[in-house]
Order: sequence, then structure tokens, then C-alpha cells
Amino acid sequence: MSLRNQIIFRILLSAIVILVLAGSLTLWQARRSVEKEISSSIQLAVDIMNLGINHLNLSSQDLSHFRALQPSRHLSIQLQQANGHLLSIQEPALNTQPESPPPDWFVKAMSVDFPSIEHQINTRDGQQLKLIITPRPLDEITEAWQESIMFFSSMSLLMVLSFFAIHWVLSKSLAAISVMVGTLRSIETGNYHHRLPSFSALELDTIANAINHLSSELQQAQSANQALTRHTLSIQEAERQQLSQDLHDEFGQSLTAIKVMAAAAVSPKADLTQISRSIQDSCEHLIQVLRSMMQQLHPLILSQLGLVATLEDLVSVWQKRYPNLDWQLDYDPDIDHLPDALSIQLFRVIQECLTNCVRHAQAQQIKIELHTLETTQELQLAISDDGQGCSDQQLYSGFGLKGIRERIHSLKGRLDIITAPQQGMQITAIIPL
Repeated sequence: MSLRNQIIFRILLSAIVILVLAGSLTLWQARRSVEKEISSSIQLAVDIMNLGINHLNLSSQDLSHFRALQPSRHLSIQLQQANGHLLSIQEPALNTQPESPPPDWFVKAMSVDFPSIEHQINTRDGQQLKLIITPRPLDEITEAWQESIMFFSSMSLLMVLSFFAIHWVLSKSLAAISVMVGTLRSIETGNYHHRLPSFSALELDTIANAINHLSSELQQAQSANQALTRHTLSIQEAERQQLSQDLHDEFGQSLTAIKVMAAAAVSPKADLTQISRSIQDSCEHLIQVLRSMMQQLHPLILSQLGLVATLEDLVSVWQKRYPNLDWQLDYDPDIDHLPDALSIQLFRVIQECLTNCVRHAQAQQIKIELHTLETTQELQLAISDDGQGCSDQQLYSGFGLKGIRERIHSLKGRLDIITAPQQGMQITAIIPL
């Protein structure tokens, strides 16, 4: 069932429950009103007769004065003499049948068992009369019926108006939701330029702003990823070009020299000792070049001896290049047992961080910390320096830190960078194990 139908169904169900409860309360209140009205009329009639006969000390011959009373809609009043003769003081009004009588079920629901009231009255001449008051509640029930009809008509009209108002508001809200769904589907296809308009409803406008913010963030992330991909491909091509150049310059020339020296060794006058020494020097040079190229492509020491030995070798290489810097390496011994995929990613992150520190930070001290957090089963990597730092605007101007962030995110970790101009930089990565 759609949201529109669910809301309409609940509104109709609530309206029916309200009408049932209101009807029950109205019937109960109308019954009490009829009962009170008839009881009050009876009591008033008894008090008037007592006042007129007892307190004014009237005789039985003066009872004709009460005939001038207007007929009551609710009562039939009679006096009965001692001999049983009835004196009609107030007969029921003519045409007591209402023009629009209430239905029988309503009359039965409102009917209260009102017995005839008999009251003894003593006149001045010593006669005893009996006052007989008979209730006639039909007119009062008719009034209650008309009031109930008016109440239910007004209530039904208000409910109908409320229903149309809710339907109008609901239609506008669902139309806004349809626009949001269409925008989300457009975003799903990669169209991050689409933006939602402003809405009059605060809640809908808040959701629209959140979707627009999400679209903007996705657009920026897409642009950053595309730039990072282009940079990665450019680096890859540059590495391939450098590898090709090294192979041509180093291996090509050295192998050509070895070939020439081997050909010269055939000559009877050749200095075999000098030729052999030259070939050995060329082979040694080729071995050094090969090791350097293999280290750039993939550190074999990482697969053979583990992450600890690889990091120590990496720091040792940097120390030889920059002996004036203070290099510190602090780690837990058990990091050698990390998975190979995690180890190579950590190595690349540390390698990139050290490269940035040397090239840009102008630091005097570089510290590397790698520890396992046993309480949370996480790995913490922290690299800090005392260099010149940078501002937030300069933080991701290059691709180095972007690549580091992407590597950490690929490991489902989180990266935190704390830096400020002339305050150094601290990079902390938390990676789940």
C-alpha cells in the first residue's frame, strides 16, 4: 500500500472512531439533558402549585385562576378532588406532535421512565386535592435530536474540510517527495550537477538541502577521484618510461660493453685480467641497478623478511641520504604477522609520508610509530615531523595526501591530519584488524 493510501486509510479510520465516540457521548449527554429538563419542569410545577394554593390560601373555588397558565410542552397538570373528579389546570399544548419527529430508535434511547407525580394539596376551605403531573418528554427529545443533527452535521462538515485540507497538503508533500526521488535517481546515474529547489515546508527544505549537499560532496569526490586517477595513470606512464630509459641506458650500454670485452678476450694479445675485472665491474653495476629497479617496483624484502625489516631498511636508506635528520622508528614486534595486503599498503603510506617530509616539510626530526591497539583490535600508524606544516587550504593541493587517504579508506580505516603553518604535521591512521 502506498504512503498516500496508508495516510488516507488512517485518517478515515480515525474519523470513524471519533464519530462513534462523539455519537456515544452526544447520546449520553442528550439523555441527561432530557432527564434534567423534565425533572426541573416537574419540580417547578409542584412549587408553583404549592405557592398558589397553600401560601396564598386559595379555596377550591379559586382554582380557575390557574387555567390562565400557558400550556406546557413537557407536562400535563391536573387536580383530582376527593370524589375522584379531575380538574384540568393545564392541558397539553395543541399540536404537540412535532413536524419532524425524531426516529424511533432515538426516542427509545432518550426515553427515561418518568412516572406520574402525585402531590397532596390542602385548600383554605379544608378540601384535600391531589396534584397529578404527567411528563411528556417528546418535545424535549425532538430538541435533543435537532441539536444532535446540527452537531453531527457541523462535525461532518469540519471533517470533510479537514480531509480536503490534509489531502491538499499531502499531495504537495508527495509531489515534493517525487521530485526528491527523481533527483536521487539522477544522482544514482552519476548526474551530480542536479539540484533540488527550495520548499515551503521546513522539513522538506531540510531534506532537500541535505540531498543538495550530498550531491555537491559526491561531485567533489568524483572530481577528486578523476584527478587522482589521471595522476595515477600519469605516474604509471612516467614509471614505465623511466623503466624503459633505465633498461636502455644501463642494461643496454653495460651489456654492449660486456659483449665487446668478451669479443676482445679472444685476441691472443688481450689482457684477460683487465677484461675480466671490467666485466665484473659491469656485472656489479648491473646488479645494483637491478636491485634499485626491483625496490621501486616492489620491495622483495617485505615478502622475504616482513614489515619490520622493510621499515628498518627504508629508514636506513633515508638516513644515508639525509644524515642530518633525526629519524625515529617505534613499532610493536607483532606487526610482522599482518596480512601481506595490509603490509604493502602500510609500507606505501609510510614511503609516501617520508617522501613528503623530506621534500616539503624541511623538518629536523621525523618519527614513525606503528602499534596495535588490543582493546579495539585496531592498528595505529602515526607519522609526525617538526617541519613548517601547512594550512588547511594547502593540505590537499597535491596528490600525495590524497593517495594516502585513498589507501587508508581502501583498508576501511580513518585518517586524521593535524597541521598548522610552522607547527609541523602529524598524520594518524586507525585501521581495523
